[in-house]
Amino acid sequence: MSSERALSRPHRIRCHLDDVLRARGMTLTELSERTGITMANLSILKTNKARAVRFTTLTILCDVLRTTPAELFSVEPRDG
Repeated sequence: MSSERALSRPHRIRCHLDDVLRARGMTLTELSERTGITMANLSILKTNKARAVRFTTLTILCDVLRTTPAELFSVEPRDG
């Protein structure tokens, strides 16, 4: 598969930020205040519209939420 075609396909990574927030009893607003990440960027993650996440962003999310990348993200199975 060409890299151009691969980039045009939707990714299969799913963010579980909403589940983690609920488990921690934390709101998106509180997470934004604690991390310094804008509500807009957190919302993009929460709704699975993000195309990329910086490691620095992931690190601060994991630190504040006391979690791991594996709890925040999963990979959906390939079709077929």
